[in-house]
Amino acid sequence: MAVQQVIDVITGQGMLPLYFNADEEVSVEILRAVYRAGIKAIEYTNRGDAALSNFKKLVEVKNVEMQELLLGVGTVKNLSQVKDYIDAGADFLVSPGFVKEIADYAVANNIFYAPGCMTPSEIIAAENAGVRFIKLFPGDMLGPKFLSTIKDIFPKLLFMPTGGVDTTKESIEGWFNAGVCAVGMGSKLISKQLMTDKKYIEIENKTKEVLQIIQSIKK
Repeated sequence: MAVQQVIDVITGQGMLPLYFNADEEVSVEILRAVYRAGIKAIEYTNRGDAALSNFKKLVEVKNVEMQELLLGVGTVKNLSQVKDYIDAGADFLVSPGFVKEIADYAVANNIFYAPGCMTPSEIIAAENAGVRFIKLFPGDMLGPKFLSTIKDIFPKLLFMPTGGVDTTKESIEGWFNAGVCAVGMGSKLISKQLMTDKKYIEIENKTKEVLQIIQSIKK
């Protein structure tokens, strides 16, 4: 999956949902729920021992039921993990920090990679490595004002905050007004409680609401 294709899908929907659940069946049902809501790109987080085997199952289901969905992996921290997930069928890569070996591999192979960055120095390092899309992380510590202050320094880069972005119009609009192309949404959208209670319809409805809020803001 070429970098520009992934960028187009993420910026088009204006958000990137992300989650992890140790239970394979729960992971699959959440994938189905956000897909029904209209999501065309989602990040499954590499956070537990079951992550890779669950991811393989998600790819299997996706290939049968949701062939146009882009399924990426988050929280990859080294090249070994990246290669495991690319072999498993990952469409794109996201990490909590900037990892030079991942950036080099991704750029050389035209794979979308969004590194987590918190400082101008990290953003510069990512840009110099050929990265085009920056994950501002943790978003709640940085805030929209941080991006407003630095954005003019990086006119060719796309920014997406993750961590602390709420599902309210006020929170989302604040970030878009600061210049983001999308917002990353984890526990505020797909909470542990909703997963535990298996409230897939509620996850679907919340996702629809957020997509509608984003489209209204972008207009």
